[in-house]
Amino acid sequence: MRSYGAPVLLWFTRGQGRITVNGVTSGYGPHNCVYLPAGTMHGFEMSTQVVGTIIVFPQGSEEQLGLPQDSVHLRLREADRQIELSNLVDNLQREMSKGTSRASRAMMCHAGLISVWLDRQLETIDESDLKPKSGKRLVNAFTALVEQDFHSSKTVRDYAADLGITPTHLSRVCNNACGRPASAILQDRITYEARRLLTETRVPIKDIADSLGFASAAYFTRSFQKQTGQTPSAFRKRG
Repeated sequence: MRSYGAPVLLWFTRGQGRITVNGVTSGYGPHNCVYLPAGTMHGFEMSTQVVGTIIVFPQGSEEQLGLPQDSVHLRLREADRQIELSNLVDNLQREMSKGTSRASRAMMCHAGLISVWLDRQLETIDESDLKPKSGKRLVNAFTALVEQDFHSSKTVRDYAADLGITPTHLSRVCNNACGRPASAILQDRITYEARRLLTETRVPIKDIADSLGFASAAYFTRSFQKQTGQTPSAFRKRG
């Protein structure tokens, strides 16, 4: 489980797997397009057979480009829709390779065209199909809270209390939505952030432990080793 500070679009062109967005898991395959607003918790399985492209839109550009406010998963079965999106992505990549100020302007224009394309696809979908059922809404709310508060020492019991339900019920709906209990979703998000900080920064391990709500560096080390099979220091050296 991870999130980005900018909106992204995933365009899978080969292979298949599973993707979890806001705590709800679904399958993906060739010609699947997934749009994720900034701050959307997600994770996906990817084998060596999976091929695709990720487009990272400029941070804070949602309003300027008119990007959707909610996540979108499109399965493009019609060849003309597949070709249209592939051409839009190719045009953006060509401008990226030029690396000039004019190319940067052109890239923003192409990003806007992708946003318009997304908007047009959403026009063909029944609004009732976009609204999650009650169980999925609850999981969406839980993952939004986790994304907001995973740096704290809050437990699943605390999150359940925030949502006005029992921890048992919360884990049940998470299992139904993505095949994992609430505790696994929370732990996975914390572990990913720990891995990111260990590989991308030189922040001392004790400070990482503190920033993620652990009572001590020793407790953080035990938890991290249980999840990854390595101590934080060994993981950092390997990276």
